Order: sequence, then structure tokens, then C-alpha cells
Amino acid sequence: MRYGVTAKLLAPRHRMEPAGGTCRLPAMSTAVIAQGRGQEDKEGPELQKIKEWHNVDRSVFENEILPGDQPAVMKALFRDWPAVEAGTRSPAGIADYIKRFDAGGAVNGIVGAPQIDGRFFYSEDLKGFNFEQRRVTVSTALDTLVSLVDAPESPAIALQAIPVAESLPKFQDENPMPLLNDRIAPRIWLGNRTRIATHFDNNHNIACVVSGSRRFTVFPPDQVANLYIGPLLRTPGGSPISMVDLRAPDYPAFPKFRDALESAQEALLEPGDAIFIPILWWHGVESLGPLNILVNYWWNDAESVHDKPFLSLAHSMLLLSRLPAAQRDAWRAMFDHFVFQTHGESGAHLPADVQDLQRDLTPEERDQVKALLAKHLKP
Repeated sequence: MRYGVTAKLLAPRHRMEPAGGTCRLPAMSTAVIAQGRGQEDKEGPELQKIKEWHNVDRSVFENEILPGDQPAVMKALFRDWPAVEAGTRSPAGIADYIKRFDAGGAVNGIVGAPQIDGRFFYSEDLKGFNFEQRRVTVSTALDTLVSLVDAPESPAIALQAIPVAESLPKFQDENPMPLLNDRIAPRIWLGNRTRIATHFDNNHNIACVVSGSRRFTVFPPDQVANLYIGPLLRTPGGSPISMVDLRAPDYPAFPKFRDALESAQEALLEPGDAIFIPILWWHGVESLGPLNILVNYWWNDAESVHDKPFLSLAHSMLLLSRLPAAQRDAWRAMFDHFVFQTHGESGAHLPADVQDLQRDLTPEERDQVKALLAKHLKP
């Protein structure tokens, strides 16, 4: 394969091992998944379609879509973006448009050999990853991707979650977000045919397809037990991922995944379409074109002090998950009452000035609790 201008991006480097998680591929229906293997899986269910909305404005989003806490496809939401119009011309056309904004700084890119078939994942022993990191400018990456558009075999290339304000200043000026506050900054994702593993975000997400097309497969948070989640701390892109390949599920190894598919929903997004994915909904993404560009927006309206609940999960697993079953059951009741407040406000019977952890704490009080926890967690 001739790389031409791809030399900088694809030149051999030492292997990087990023912390975090992305990496897998979404699906359409189980039958279509099976067709990717050259077979029909007649036992698999047809996946539900994510509900489509048309002519969405900010009022509809804030009053109907967001409170519903369900994934939503917003058709042609960004059809008037100049970037989307450029993407309809040609890969070179959208590349030239994006390059106009390039500030020239290096960003992180990941590259996998053609043999991984676009699926960014773990190495075979699960101790590393099947891709390497590169530092590259956005323009160099776009030139690389354009040069590989007609290549019969291409390495899998992706630049993920690049902050637009830093790398592509003024892009926002020409391509504004109509549904969210300006303080919610966009990120851009560039790549060729890739598969991003089923994972979750601790934020709401609106993602817009600018160029190419993407297939999203989503699962409700309660399907976690059926998705066969990989290591929680060592992940390919920042978030724990499902170990199931959505294109070719290994049902003997992952039998409960069939149950997950019963609750799954899917959508195919074309340029200008957007998808809303609520917090903690599992989602896998397949980029289908030779040059795919997506812009997304993450946000969480919860107070910033609550922005890392995964740390609480890790802490609880560290201290509780290996206790005897009877003790775990007892602590489950404690968590239900005090943390999840399944019976209402746990401290409602106490005067406010003695509720301590059972009320909203001041920043100073939160710091005191953190210091107490840090002291007791020291070995």
C-alpha cells in the first residue's frame, strides 16, 4: 500500500497505551450483524429503531426530548451548517474546509493495522491495545485520510474528541449549536472506517454527523450485566467497554448478550443528522465512510462536585465487593437508603443542622469529608 502524505501519521512509533475506553462497533439488526460474517443469524431479534424527531428547536429539545431521558435522532438538525454542505461535495472538499480553521497544534491520533478491520480494541492478551498513538496536526490527519479514500486496504485512523476551540478556532462561528448554551464546547472526531466499542459517558451527548455516515447502537443502563464489560481501569479510550463485538457476537462466550439485544436500539445517521444520548446509556458507533467527521457536545447539569461518580463505584468495589454475601446484602440496604434514597430523604426526621452527610454540604464541608476519607484510605 502506498501512503503518500500519510508518512507522518503512519510512521512507526513506540506503542502508547492510553487509559480509558472506546472501541467497538455498533449494529443494525442481528441479521445484518450476521451478514457482516457472511451468514444469517435467524435467531437474533430485529433491533428497535431510535425514535426520530424532525424540525427540532431548543424548546422541543428542552421540554420534550431531554426530560424523556431516551435516545433521540434529530433529523437534519445541522443541515444548514457550512461544514455539512462541504461534506456533501467530496472527502477533499470537507477536508479543505476543516483545514481552513486548523491552528496547527499537534493532537492525539490513533492508528491500527488494516488487520484489525477498524475495531479499536485490546491486544489478544488484554494487557495492551491493538493500536498505537500518534501526535499529528488536524491538517496532516485529513490529508492522510483523503489519500487513503480509494485504497483497497487502509489502516484504521481516528482523531477522537479534539477540542474545537483549541484546534479549530472559528469553526464554531460558522457552525453554531442551536440547542445548547455557548459554554458547552464542541469536540470533533475524524477518521475512516472504524468501530468504537459499546461504552458509556458520564455526560449527556449530542453528536452531529458532518461527513460520512455513522451507525449507533444503544443499550439502556440496566443492561450492564448483559454486555460483558471489560477491565474498569485499563480501557482503550477512557470508559469501560463491552467485550462483545457488535459485528460478530460470540454467543457461546457471551450468551446474555442476546438479552441485551432485546433492549437495544439503533440508528443510521447521515450528514446533518444528530443523536442525543442520555447519561450512562451504553452506545457503540460504527463509522461507515472512508472519511467520517462528527462534532459532539458533552454536558452534565449536576453540580461539578458530582461529576465523578465512577470514583465512588471504584471505591465501593474496592471495599465491598469481596465481602461475604450476607454483608453485601446488608450494605445494599444501606446504599439503597442513604445513597439512592429509595425510601425518600434519609435525614428528613433530623434537624437540618445535625444531618451532616444527609444534607447538601458546603464546599468547605465537602473538603473536610474528602480529607477524612483520604486519611482513612491511606495504607
